[in-house]
This record gives sequence, structure tokens and C-alpha cells, in this order.
Amino acid sequence: MKKNTASLVWDLAKPIADSLGLILWDVKFLKEGNRWYLRITVDKEGGVGIDDCVDMHHAIDGPLDELDPIDQSYNLQVQSPGIERELTRDFHFENYLGEKVWVRLIQSFEGSRDYKGILTAYDDDSVTISLDEETEMNIKKKEASWIKADDFGGFEEK
Repeated sequence: MKKNTASLVWDLAKPIADSLGLILWDVKFLKEGNRWYLRITVDKEGGVGIDDCVDMHHAIDGPLDELDPIDQSYNLQVQSPGIERELTRDFHFENYLGEKVWVRLIQSFEGSRDYKGILTAYDDDSVTISLDEETEMNIKKKEASWIKADDFGGFEEK
């Protein structure tokens, strides 16, 4: 099976991030408007700063040119996951079990697209959040626009 661009770059970026004391959070290759972006998202205990992003950018630039996995022109961006980090990978969900999350559905369910609760379970296809003491909601990942963590304490019940 041929790997997609993001997977190829993940395999290249992971050991580089590790060597810099960073956690590779995500890699996305996407088009916005008429431009392509390769976004490498890194994190570390206590949070990343601009210097960490610059270090990662410099460290991966040469190996990325050598691998040359992208045919078209693109912008390389190295960034922090931010305070409302999107959860996409198994280790994200594992790290946020028991924590507050916010889910935005693609289509409205019972009059709302946004649900906030405590992440209580996940698997390859779905997540379960506890909306309150009596109500749990199981959501198919493919039905969510995104699932984000609430790291900054601004969590409000819906």
C-alpha cells in the first residue's frame, strides 16, 4: 500500500522531533484556496515556543528536500497544537481520557452541532463523551467536523 504524503512526512519528522525533545502531534498536507500547506504540529511538556518551531523547521527542511515527497509547490509550517488542540490520533485520545472535550458535528443532532463533555472512551470509529452525570453520547468520528481538547480551563457546559 502506498503511503500518503502526511504519512511519509510523519515517518521522516518523528525521529527529528524526538531528537529535539518534541512530541510530533500531527502532520497535515492540505490545500487552502489555491495554496498547498504542509503543517507539522509539535508539542512538548510545558508547551512549545517559537524557538522550538524554528528548530524543528530548520531540522526537517534538508531531509524533507532530500525525500522530496511532494510534487507541487507548498508552504512548510511548523506550529504548536494550540490550547484547543484537535484530537485525531489514538495517542491524543488516550492522553485525553477523562478530560474535557468539545465535539462539533457535521450535521446537527437534536438541534445542535456542538457538544461538550468528558471523554470517557474511544476506538477506531467513535468517541464517547459524558455530557452530564446521567447522559453519555457516542459519536462516530466520521460524523464529527472535529474533536478538540479544552486545555485552558475555559470549558463551559452546553
